[in-house]
Amino acid sequence: MEFTRAGGILLHPTSLPGPYGIGDLGQSARSFVDFLDQSKLRLWQVLPVNPTGYGNSPYQTLSAFAGNPMLISLDELITEGLLTEKDLSTDFQFTDRRIKFQDVIPFHNEKLRLAYKNFRNGSGRHLIPAFEDFCRDNEYWLQDYALFIALKEKHDLQLWTFWQPDLVKRDPVALEKYRHQLTEKIDAVRFNQFIFYKQWHALKDYANSMDIKLIGDIPIFLAHDSSDVWSNPHLFHLDENGWPTVVAGVPPDYFSETGQLWGNPLYRWDVIAEQNYEWWGRRFKAAFELVDIIRIDHFRGFESYWEVPANAETAINGRWVKGPGADIFKSIEAQLGKLPILAEDLGIITDEVRALRDEFGFPGFRILQFAFDDNDEAKFFLPHNHPKNCVVYTGTHDNDTSVGWFKNENGGYSTRSDAEVEQARHRACNYFNSAGNEINWDFIRFAFSSVANTAIVPLQDILGLGSQGRMNWPGKPDENWEWRYCADDITPAIIEKLRNLSTTFDRDGKAELCDE
Repeated sequence: MEFTRAGGILLHPTSLPGPYGIGDLGQSARSFVDFLDQSKLRLWQVLPVNPTGYGNSPYQTLSAFAGNPMLISLDELITEGLLTEKDLSTDFQFTDRRIKFQDVIPFHNEKLRLAYKNFRNGSGRHLIPAFEDFCRDNEYWLQDYALFIALKEKHDLQLWTFWQPDLVKRDPVALEKYRHQLTEKIDAVRFNQFIFYKQWHALKDYANSMDIKLIGDIPIFLAHDSSDVWSNPHLFHLDENGWPTVVAGVPPDYFSETGQLWGNPLYRWDVIAEQNYEWWGRRFKAAFELVDIIRIDHFRGFESYWEVPANAETAINGRWVKGPGADIFKSIEAQLGKLPILAEDLGIITDEVRALRDEFGFPGFRILQFAFDDNDEAKFFLPHNHPKNCVVYTGTHDNDTSVGWFKNENGGYSTRSDAEVEQARHRACNYFNSAGNEINWDFIRFAFSSVANTAIVPLQDILGLGSQGRMNWPGKPDENWEWRYCADDITPAIIEKLRNLSTTFDRDGKAELCDE
């Protein structure tokens, strides 16, 4: 199964413009869809849209099923009759270019609490039937998630393993006691999820009406501090008090000489297999209700994953452990049918990982920035070596921007030496037949001209930004996930340039699956 030829943009919704400090699912999101349509691009890729916890990373979320309430459009709550314009008036000045989460989160939470209070007091009564249907249809995850969030608020947002033992171990009497005690908070969480899903589906319908598909993201691992781990401890390697015994990471790589210690608890794949991967089937089903195509982050972890002792300070002293392999995807296919999946196959990739990817026909990834390194793998990232059934990126959310890469603005968050940077820069200019004056457009042009069926470009590269536009710096402890753009950054000249590239290289058709 392959995708037809198409192009798109990587942009997380939090990066959209808007008046309240963070992008949302309202008018600015629809305007971005309009921009894609005007540019003849048919794909919008986002990062995980689940609620974020410590560090605000979309890859460390409080739930694999819930949506991030910070993405709810507050302006659209006025349309629903849940807020007034006066409710949203504020003297506080939010920043346009960076998300200041310490300001954004309390402001949005206050407005969402007010919207729910107004709903409880009779506003937006037209929403009641849909709200009740939503709660019933999503009870399998919503009940535990809503209780988890209510309990976190009661415990001053502490990690769940610091709660009293009867809650850590999910004693049924204690859970029922707090469900009764925290009824109103639980209902408010459920209502936020209803609003998120309602707004998201409206956005998806708008994009699909223009033949634009949404690409979502499923991280293989979950945050320890999540409702999924708390409510399903038997599925993870945890001790009797709920703490991980082993955690996820990757060995030394392009980004770090000591590897990356992610800290996520690891799955007990034997237990999950005994349950016929039912939990994973539900996860994929829920994800495909929000998006049209799924990117599996860290696909190689399904073949083998890097296991690190929970008390380790770095990821160096880990070991490779076999994952579920083909069994999980066979089970999910049996549950849901053949699915449009992209396999992020970056990092240390073996023949076994490639065989697993190819067994199911999942397109793998080619990152152009990796094409100019001095190693044996680099040649596979060069456009003339791309297979059709793959996705080519100029860079991803973990990479520097193309301009930042070219100018070596990484600030030390890379294992490349200055000599290696200079050599890569020379190879890129030679390959592109360019002096590098518009290196971002060189990268974009060669990505679009590749034989790869799918080409995705981060918006930062389209805007020609340096490292100040980077979304994430692996290994950097702060200032990640904060980048935003302003509406007037996207000019008619940019739209025309993208439209010309898209039509020239036949990326302006519908993005669909086709049998090969």
